[in-house]
Amino acid sequence: MKDSTKNKAQGKVHEMKGAVKEKVGQATKNPTLQNKGTDERVGGKIQKKVGQVEEVFEK
Repeated sequence: MKDSTKNKAQGKVHEMKGAVKEKVGQATKNPTLQNKGTDERVGGKIQKKVGQVEEVFEK
């Protein structure tokens, strides 16, 4: 599997996991979990973008 594809897939997974943690943190009024979820979601978005940039340069 190409690095770009791997980064995009892993980024999407982190984005989804982060979103779930955010919602659980909100529902349980746990700001620490909510913040960890936000961090993971944003990190996933960044990783996905890195994969997209890598894909451009692989061509």
